[in-house]
Amino acid sequence: MSDNSAIEWCSATWNPTTGCDRISAGCDNCYALTMARRLKAMGSAKYQADGDPRTSGPGFGLALHYDALNLPYTWRTPQTVFVNSMSDLFHARVPLGFVRDVFAVMADTPQHTYQVLTKRSPRLPKVAGKLDWPPNLWMGVSVENAAQLKRIGHLRAVPAAIRFLSLEPLIGPLGTLDLDGIGWVIAGGESGRKARPMHPAWVRSIRDQCSTAGVPFFFKQWGEWAPAPWRVDREPGELAESYKARAEAVCATHSLPVWAAEYGMEPMPASHKPWSLERASAPPEQATLRRAGKHAAGRELDGEKWDEFPLAAELAVTP
Repeated sequence: MSDNSAIEWCSATWNPTTGCDRISAGCDNCYALTMARRLKAMGSAKYQADGDPRTSGPGFGLALHYDALNLPYTWRTPQTVFVNSMSDLFHARVPLGFVRDVFAVMADTPQHTYQVLTKRSPRLPKVAGKLDWPPNLWMGVSVENAAQLKRIGHLRAVPAAIRFLSLEPLIGPLGTLDLDGIGWVIAGGESGRKARPMHPAWVRSIRDQCSTAGVPFFFKQWGEWAPAPWRVDREPGELAESYKARAEAVCATHSLPVWAAEYGMEPMPASHKPWSLERASAPPEQATLRRAGKHAAGRELDGEKWDEFPLAAELAVTP
């Protein structure tokens, strides 16, 4: 539990519960599960409960932390708070009474803005009328591929001040999005050693749909894989070895055949040398990528950073 967050769209995290269980493809490479295993090994008292090895892991068993309910009262300045970065507040084993306790703290600290995100959206319509929704609460659902688009419909059942979508890790195309009643969209690729690449066309489509609908769009990251050219041109006077090294460093190392098939193209061979002038750059639909790492891949989409927030985020709320 921390009042400092490395997450790009919030300033603090608050974990009144910890632990979870994998329920869909977006959970496959869960960062929180990996972190919980580390924290358990370090002796952290909050991460000693082991979860079901089929869906969870060491230190990642669901646990309620009543002592954590007081944390927001200790922050001296207003925060944008991601609630349960290490869990899911709407997990089936989190009692409704505990959710009410968490909501009560939010209502009692109106200087903060709280962001709650869940993959367990079917529970939302069931509890929507049983909870008092604080005006400083933003409620969101994760949608990682088209199979989970149904979560957006569940989200509309809640009377949250702002409903938002976290399309991360984006591991498949979403097609046409119904953004009615949605106030914010976050999108991003997967990071980590086992990360799955994100096709640039997927996120461009989301950005463009948000622009058309007037919905703020936040691009969090490319993740482990970054878009890359097949070829880099040689600068005038550049020595051959320097040019080859530069081209190798920035050119594509990965092109998924499944993507080529999806767009009706032939897969491009990975053996292509980026200084071979006989090959032109690949068309955008081929989506050539290189494994760059999260920080090197960056957050720019078509040369721009997309850091849009709902207007409510700009309003100072005082108790």
